Amino acid sequence: MRILLSGGTGLIGRALCRRWLQEGHELLVWSRRPEQVPRLCGAAVRGVASLEELGDIELHAVINLAGAPIAERRWTRRRKALLWDSRIHLTERLVEWLAGLSRRPPVLISGSAVGWYGDGGERLLHETDAPQSSDFASQLCIVWEESAQRAQELGMRVVLVRTGLVLARNGGFLARLLPPFRLGLGGRIGSGRQWMPWIHLHDQVALVDFLLRHPSASGPYNACSPHPVRNAEFTRCLAQTLHRPAPLPLPAAVLRVGFGEMSGLLLGGQHVLPERLQTEGFEFCFAELSVALADLLVGNNAER
Repeated sequence: MRILLSGGTGLIGRALCRRWLQEGHELLVWSRRPEQVPRLCGAAVRGVASLEELGDIELHAVINLAGAPIAERRWTRRRKALLWDSRIHLTERLVEWLAGLSRRPPVLISGSAVGWYGDGGERLLHETDAPQSSDFASQLCIVWEESAQRAQELGMRVVLVRTGLVLARNGGFLARLLPPFRLGLGGRIGSGRQWMPWIHLHDQVALVDFLLRHPSASGPYNACSPHPVRNAEFTRCLAQTLHRPAPLPLPAAVLRVGFGEMSGLLLGGQHVLPERLQTEGFEFCFAELSVALADLLVGNNAER
């Protein structure tokens, strides 16, 4: 297959490129820094700075993962504008370009996040549920999905992947936690009762591939382990895996002062299950948190 990716140089995009290169697919990555694409994604991957470079190309799939990291820094007005542009405006430009192709690809798989639901509290959330709050992260995901869904009007199958916290050896959420936890300075966040939907990078890549290959798959899918945990349990499991104590909770008040509105990402959560994926036959390799962390952090295990 000839596959175009946006966001291909990110954590999930690089892992997808590794898998699909091994399977012999032709990969193109739309990137602001196309010269870095072969180094980051694989020597055989072509980077393009603009979609117009591709002409009236025939593609078999488009994977839309682009977006500035949402939890990297405080949400100033400028930061919010960047988060919006890197998701919504980029997706709008992508769909507009697809509309001009004479041979449109049959499928668009577009990124989203479990933040689509907002802070769900204790409610168990499925793909058919409505958003539970109207915070910035939720609104960002809602409009992001709406932008991607316009490709349906072009006759394309559109899949929306609502991803949880991706666990990987190098990069992502786990990499930011490891330094303090390895020093024995970790701890729960706030009350520790907030739900943390998580997923191993191996399963994230596998489910995107699964959805690509199943022509009946469309609409939203929760991309997270079938066994979400609360923050306190995640903290205990990570500390036990590293054989370190985790005695230093991070008070909610400190987070609110330090991160402002963005603190809601850490203090809230979603009790989300991947109901549609499991119903349609996807099998997780890493369903239990302890097994996932051991695979990533114990001994010489390598990221899959």
